[in-house]
Amino acid sequence: MSTDAEELKARLKKLNARATQAKMDLHDLSEELPTNWENILTVAQRCHETHAMLMDARKAAAAL
Repeated sequence: MSTDAEELKARLKKLNARATQAKMDLHDLSEELPTNWENILTVAQRCHETHAMLMDARKAAAAL
């Protein structure tokens, strides 16, 4: 396995963990509503950005 592939695999692992945590944060927030409703946009944006990075990394991995 080349260094680029290894780095991408490690990046995918980290991004997957971050995406899972972002998903859980969004889920937890939804269960607490209306408490902390002010955080909806912030948490949702972070979840969206994290999943977008993960999808881009998956596309790059598939291209290898």
